[in-house]
Amino acid sequence: PVDWYPWGDEAFARARSEDKPIFLSLGYSTCHWCHVMERESFENEELAKYLNANFVSIKVDREERPDVDKIYMTAVQFMSGSGGWPLNCFLTPDRQPFYGGTYFPPEAKYGRPSFLQLLQNIHEVWTQRHGEVLSSAKDLTQRMADLTQKEATNTLLHARVLTNAAEQFKQEFDAHHGGFGGAPKFPRPAQPAFLLRHGVKQHDQPAINMVMATCEKMANGGMNDQLGGGFARYSVDAKWLVPHFEKMLYDNAQLLQLYLDAHLVSGHDAPADLARDIIRYLLRDMTHPDSGFYSAEDADSIIEHGKPEHAEGAFYVWKKAEIDTALGEDAAKIFNRVYGVEAEGNAPAGSDPMGEFKGANILIQRLTLAEAAKAFQKPEAEIVASLADSRKKLFDLRAKRPRPHLDDKIITAWNGLMISAFARAAQVLDDPAYLAAAQKSAQFIRAELWKDGALLRSYRQGASNVAGFCDDYAALIQGLLDLYEADFDTGWLQWALELQAKQDALFGDAEHGGYFGVQKDAPNILLRMKEDYDGAEPSPNSVAALNLLRLAQITDSKDFRDRAAKTLAAFAEQLTKTPTALPQMLVALDASLDEPRQVVIAGPRDDAATRALLRERHAHFLPNTLLLLADGGAGQKWLGERFEFVKTYGMLQGKPAAYVCKNFRCDLPTSDVAKLRELLAK
Repeated sequence: PVDWYPWGDEAFARARSEDKPIFLSLGYSTCHWCHVMERESFENEELAKYLNANFVSIKVDREERPDVDKIYMTAVQFMSGSGGWPLNCFLTPDRQPFYGGTYFPPEAKYGRPSFLQLLQNIHEVWTQRHGEVLSSAKDLTQRMADLTQKEATNTLLHARVLTNAAEQFKQEFDAHHGGFGGAPKFPRPAQPAFLLRHGVKQHDQPAINMVMATCEKMANGGMNDQLGGGFARYSVDAKWLVPHFEKMLYDNAQLLQLYLDAHLVSGHDAPADLARDIIRYLLRDMTHPDSGFYSAEDADSIIEHGKPEHAEGAFYVWKKAEIDTALGEDAAKIFNRVYGVEAEGNAPAGSDPMGEFKGANILIQRLTLAEAAKAFQKPEAEIVASLADSRKKLFDLRAKRPRPHLDDKIITAWNGLMISAFARAAQVLDDPAYLAAAQKSAQFIRAELWKDGALLRSYRQGASNVAGFCDDYAALIQGLLDLYEADFDTGWLQWALELQAKQDALFGDAEHGGYFGVQKDAPNILLRMKEDYDGAEPSPNSVAALNLLRLAQITDSKDFRDRAAKTLAAFAEQLTKTPTALPQMLVALDASLDEPRQVVIAGPRDDAATRALLRERHAHFLPNTLLLLADGGAGQKWLGERFEFVKTYGMLQGKPAAYVCKNFRCDLPTSDVAKLRELLAK
């Protein structure tokens, strides 16, 4: 019943002509509390009538319009000290915010007024103290503008910044449960990814151990779908036991990368198996028939077919009796013991305020295979077989339940992250199906969302009319650079260079360095802001800084190096004072301080000996190391036009050869895989 408008001229013109405040509701398709507020308030006829009479109401999908979300999330954080979704903000007709918050209940509770009371208060203030509201909104907008300006400073960036950041992360580490900080506990993959890189480089085993412990605890917890693969968004408790069940594409893309890194560093199979579980989930449930990856799955689902009631996690949780009936007594005993199933349910007290998990079990891995074998006095192989059979039966049974809602829009930036993850998975796990998935996604983006030399933000039953944002360009460039290192098609590099030029033109701050999130001529945008936080998603500035350094290596371009340095300089003060806010940019800083390294494999890409050398390279954790293929064909010619030395690299006595180089000074080439292993280990 609410008369919603989209973000645009029509709504603003009406607000001006009728002198009404704007009520802006920001959320997203799989947001649990967005749906709660929708059911409680926006579907209420009395409340909708009041809204329609006194406000101009606008609804925005934050994933389609991250620019709008960033501005008004910042405003609400200014006003209240915190934020989240649903984000509800009140604006003047010229889009300046003057009040806002997150969830407002239908009745006064939780120390908050009812939503209707709030609307009545806002209306009274707007009509009786109009000048004060306009003045306050103008002041807040100016303070936001002042805070969000990022300018290059004279702050010197050096390796000590990285060491200080690592020490701060280590101080936040939860030694009992893994992860960083307390409840609620988010994976924030850029954080452990930086710490792992730093730990390997500095031979800091405690730092490495923290990351490995975090990966293990997350994998064993309820956030990891033990039956179907893929991670939920976060854990509401500190032990990773009770998840908020929505699954986001950007989380799974980054966590896939993290588990690949954990596998390479540790040499253990468990992280690689976990990575394969994520991939199976993504290919099965999150892939468009024409390729491209969907955005998210909801936390809520219908409890039973034919009934309207929804509950969080209904698709995923189990009554013990259900499991016992499905598996039979012997198999159920093993499964229940390993996966923490209890007769009365296993959600800890205090983790289920809505009572949705009462009597239900969230599957968590409570015993290792060795512990289970000892407990049941059975060979470990028998335990493995029993659990695999039980998981399959329960997965098939679960598939008959009503599925959570699928947000089937395809977002360019998130697909860029996924292209990168699948390209690296193809290298590390040596599976051509993963490479094909990355290639298809890139081809889909190029065919559907690259129009007239510019990116569009999203696709759903056709491309949207929303222009791409800085994060779309940055994430896709990263994906294409990783895709080149997986299939050596220089067409991806050429497109990456086109995209980088467009990103510089649309978003670059030539004077102060870094990138704005929106284009300079973006309509109806109050402020152009520079993203300065690597949270659930990495900041486009952080991604762009590393992209520029990689492109500088590929093209031997001083211009790219200078732009990377200027981007880092724009955030130098923040990197120095609060480095934990920008873990992905710390990765870029580390790369900027490193001497460039290259591995060149010379030989036909389909030759078995070439592939053996490539497999050896892919088996090593070597960040900040460029991989090139000198195949004697068009790709080598294209690279040779940028690097004179690439022209001269060829096979060794008729055999494919590897050249291991530092700053383009190379060791003697080798065709021997064992010798390459020795060189890479250095």
